[in-house]
Amino acid sequence: MRVIAIANDSACGDADGAVPKLDLPLARREFLKGSGVLMGSIAAGSALATLAPSMAWAVELKTLTTAEGAALMKMGRTLYPHKKLADAVYALLAKDLDGKASGDAATAKLLKEGIAALNSAAGGNFAKASAKQQLDVVKAMAGQPFFNTVRGQCVTSLYDNDMAYATFGYPGSAWEKGGYITRGFQDLKWLPAPSLDASPKPFLG
Repeated sequence: MRVIAIANDSACGDADGAVPKLDLPLARREFLKGSGVLMGSIAAGSALATLAPSMAWAVELKTLTTAEGAALMKMGRTLYPHKKLADAVYALLAKDLDGKASGDAATAKLLKEGIAALNSAAGGNFAKASAKQQLDVVKAMAGQPFFNTVRGQCVTSLYDNDMAYATFGYPGSAWEKGGYITRGFQDLKWLPAPSLDASPKPFLG
């Protein structure tokens, strides 16, 4: 089976504002030899299905185990729940935190102890607990260093990548391409169309 080894970098650069085909390197499963591996598939018909080179994805963890990575994914989804955001995006949260843990023993200890606390509070397995139980457990940890570390990483890991851009319809940075006048201005498809008086057409000179 061939899987996507998700890379955490973005390259929205098409002049017309379209999100480009994701250039994610492929790797065979036998080359994923880290401490843990998170795996899954992309839903057919989703925004990512038309961009990714494969319907399967995998993320390698160097310090955290597969179970610990799964717990972080569920915590991320509990903190920032988006039904249409694929698990592959939440896997980037686990990958980024694992990267920090790999380079810092204190961070690794914080994460491993925090995940253990999640599992203990959830009765053994946080990732498999009910959504309500997961929410209760995470709320009870609010303000703790582990909670703050995961929540802080969510902002970058979940939203600053091409997969999130494709899901939410964000065309990427535009200032270096002349701005949004011809690259997404007034195209908020998830809101009712405003009247012409409230939102006049852009002046192009």
